[in-house]
Amino acid sequence: MLNVLSTLRWQDILDIAIVATVLYWLFLILKGTRALQMLVGLALLLLASLISKSAELYTVDWLVTSFWAQVVLVIVILFQPEIRRALAQIGQTPFSHTLTAREESSTLEEIIRAVVSMANKRTGAMIVLERETELKDIVEVGVALDAKLSKELLLSLFMPYSPLHDGAVIIKGDRLVAAGCFLPLTLNPEVSKMLGTRHRAALGVTEETDAVVIVVSEESGSISVIRGGKMTPELDATALRRILTTTFLREQGKHSAIVQRLKRLFPVRSK
Repeated sequence: MLNVLSTLRWQDILDIAIVATVLYWLFLILKGTRALQMLVGLALLLLASLISKSAELYTVDWLVTSFWAQVVLVIVILFQPEIRRALAQIGQTPFSHTLTAREESSTLEEIIRAVVSMANKRTGAMIVLERETELKDIVEVGVALDAKLSKELLLSLFMPYSPLHDGAVIIKGDRLVAAGCFLPLTLNPEVSKMLGTRHRAALGVTEETDAVVIVVSEESGSISVIRGGKMTPELDATALRRILTTTFLREQGKHSAIVQRLKRLFPVRSK
């Protein structure tokens, strides 16, 4: 043990720390998803390969070895949603927030008022709130608006006679970026068959990005919030406000604190 410690370099410690961080980060991404169960299955196959070699089970070893020859392709196919989400998280821009806390709060209130009004009238709606991951691909297939967000604008877009009422609206900051957008449907087989297209689309986009989606059911008028591929249904105005405040205002506070620390570390000197 002492010999091992005496030969341990600082590079080895850094190497172990990086690998441990990456593995922990991957576990957080896979936690609660089907991919974690698949990963356990792959680990069992690896164990079967080791046992078959040591026990000289040639047929079993040949089958497992043939599978591992295609393991890269299998992993890409099985973990496609998780790989997309991981790559999207790598490309996140944590300092992109430009709204003040008051502006953010005002924007959320406009959204909440519009959502509650549509729920009371049973007007179906799907509102996507962009966070760190940009939604350019989704915006491009919709109708570009880039308008100042307001309750009245949201209500008009989701009126049954509006040509854009079937799609989703994309909100970035206090701007309504696009409307009539179509989202990718979830491929999770565990999703309830009772859910309609709006809820499945909301689950799909949150499985691939960090966006928050608010869905108003046209049939029941219920309000749901979808985050990270998980749905919180049957919300009232108070619960909706609490979720949005927790997600956006506290998150903004963390980013603001980081920015302030960076400014203190690297002060800008006036000429």
